[in-house]
Amino acid sequence: MMEVVLLSLAEGSGDSCGSGCGGCNTACATPRTPVLACADVLREAGAQVETVVADSDQEIDAVLARFDGPARSDGLTWPSLSADRRLVVASASDGQLRAVLRRMVRRWAPPPSKRPSDLEATRTVPDLPPLAILPLDPGNSTDLAAQLGLPRTPDEVAKAVLAGAVRRLDLLRNDGGSVTLDGALLGGADDRGAAVPWRGRVEVDDSVLTEGEEPILACAIGNGGGYAEFDGLRLLAEGNPADGRVEVAVAVPIIVKQRFKGTRVRIEVRRASGRAVSVLPREGELQFLDDGVAGSTSRKKSWWTEAGAWAVYA
Repeated sequence: MMEVVLLSLAEGSGDSCGSGCGGCNTACATPRTPVLACADVLREAGAQVETVVADSDQEIDAVLARFDGPARSDGLTWPSLSADRRLVVASASDGQLRAVLRRMVRRWAPPPSKRPSDLEATRTVPDLPPLAILPLDPGNSTDLAAQLGLPRTPDEVAKAVLAGAVRRLDLLRNDGGSVTLDGALLGGADDRGAAVPWRGRVEVDDSVLTEGEEPILACAIGNGGGYAEFDGLRLLAEGNPADGRVEVAVAVPIIVKQRFKGTRVRIEVRRASGRAVSVLPREGELQFLDDGVAGSTSRKKSWWTEAGAWAVYA
């Protein structure tokens, strides 16, 4: 019999809470209606279903432990890719989904000192177990599930889980220990929503998009297509979450002198793609959104691609 774990995070949990989860209203411990509806469809098809509402990293880890593979001779904890047990993540935001993927990476990524010979040379994590995404806001047309064209209703999600068709996707890891599923947008805005120029060095593999001497209005780092536009300006050409590359763009204002007409500002968009990107702020704190979760940094921040590292039922 197929076993399905239907995991949802308590309201307010996810990366936006800081540590991942916790500090949430205990009234959220009851699964929401789409979760219950999905569970009913799965049970009607003969699956054994358990619903779990997690409000801490430890509770997420306890669910993921059920997907551990057999013991290895090297002592590493490794994921099982068995189809007998399947995971559904009920997500109210991309940040919540990312919180689960981050715990997957924390659980199954081997320490550099214990890197096994059977781990692909271009990867730091093994193939993570596939999961189904159950959007808790089915009307949201911009979340990751919508961008990927995944099932959105409880009935459709349940059918995808039962069918078991798997689609592997790229994962962006970063040097802060977290992950990025969709993309990041670096640069802040003022009270009117206008971009606040900042300076920093942006490098993609061996290509330097800016050295940090000129102002930047925005920098988009895309694994998917969620950050392709900013303030009506097209930044990323396209987002392909399965091509093994990260797409990067910076928007730089250029002063153009016009004969007899003074000057005007032209926005130049510079693009590059590669396996890794780094951003080094030149002054102060740099604000950013990463999978919709706000943060800031004054230090160099790097992302790199883990091709095909995670997967969804589609």
